[in-house]
Amino acid sequence: MARGGDQSWRPRESDGQPEERTAQNSRAKMVKETQYYDILGVKPSASPEEIKKAYRKLALKYHPDKNPDEGEKFKLISQAYEVLSDPKKRDIYDQGGEQAIKEGGSGSPSFSSPMDIFDMFFGGGGRMARERRGKNVVHQLSVTLEDLYNGVTKKLALQKNVICEKCEGVGGKKGSVEKCPLCKGRGMQVHIQQVGPGVVQQIQTVCVECKGQGERISPRDRCEICGGAKVTREKKIIEVHVEKGMKDGQKILFHGEGDQEPELEPGDVIIVLDQKDHSVFQRRGHDLIMKMKIQLSEALCGFKKMIKTLDDRVLVITSKAGEVIKHGDLKCVHDEGMPIYKAPLEKGTLIIQFLVTFPEKHWLPPDKLPQLEALLPPRHKVRVTDDMDQVELKEFDPSEQGWRQHREAYEDDDDGPRAGVQCQTA
Repeated sequence: MARGGDQSWRPRESDGQPEERTAQNSRAKMVKETQYYDILGVKPSASPEEIKKAYRKLALKYHPDKNPDEGEKFKLISQAYEVLSDPKKRDIYDQGGEQAIKEGGSGSPSFSSPMDIFDMFFGGGGRMARERRGKNVVHQLSVTLEDLYNGVTKKLALQKNVICEKCEGVGGKKGSVEKCPLCKGRGMQVHIQQVGPGVVQQIQTVCVECKGQGERISPRDRCEICGGAKVTREKKIIEVHVEKGMKDGQKILFHGEGDQEPELEPGDVIIVLDQKDHSVFQRRGHDLIMKMKIQLSEALCGFKKMIKTLDDRVLVITSKAGEVIKHGDLKCVHDEGMPIYKAPLEKGTLIIQFLVTFPEKHWLPPDKLPQLEALLPPRHKVRVTDDMDQVELKEFDPSEQGWRQHREAYEDDDDGPRAGVQCQTA
């Protein structure tokens, strides 16, 4: 059986519309800058789904909760996604670059808060929701295609903040909490910095005294358990039930299991499924796709092949007698694809692409060739006349051909540049 590790093939029925592919191909030629695409690690011709998947992986990796020192990287990722996920902004960026985005309205960037973008993507409610609720906690859970086919329950150990039981979330003795005198309870400090003659810049930073809390507690009055932080860290084991038919990127919500903060409703824990690549099957919606190598004799005379399914069953497929399987042909087995989410008794289609392996050179003695030819369809006869030139076929060496084209591109003849240069600049 062939191994389906090659990700380059796409089934005919799941290809995009011709006009969509044309637009994507042309985008790669007309993009002025690639910085935002480079940040997300995608090509300028990337589809919206590819951009979304790239953002998901990077945002989870560089989220401040996981990487406190990567705040600037997280901000750049969010900015790039905000532009490239919006068709209008993406067109403006493709044509004029980042400067065109800045000049698109008021002459300054209109980027949303990186956390707002993150919350909107992963199901949070944005800045206003965070003022009423604690932060959502997002975790990526690696799953195999077998897990998504059969369903599985996985245990996940989380570290979360919980209200300190000793001080009940006060942070110290009752009456010991006072408004921060440095920031006047705002939690932020504003600094004025001169950047040029007659030009000043206003910078807002988190208050160094209260660390953004807007209040402080004298060290001698702080809770001995939480040290005035009002919360403590606790280990929590949750069971994640991955149901049959779930997809890569699907979210599983645990309501109210996020970090606790005083006077706020706890946020949610959001589990994002991350499917590993499979060595045999690729998934496209409800369908499974695989490649299978067959010998030329099998392609012409029929075959029996076995396929091991994702639930360890064995399928035996047979080609009909006299049926010719061509290289690249697609065949399918109904009801052997992925289970359909929430309807696991129904399944998609298993699609098989056949790759015909031809014999090696000189596999048949020359005296046997007439017998083989007598069994095959007749060849087309060619009438050769005296005014025709007969040439000999040689083995093609791509490396030598590439070197010759490279050399010809820099050589000029008496009439100007060679044809090879014209082809490259056409």
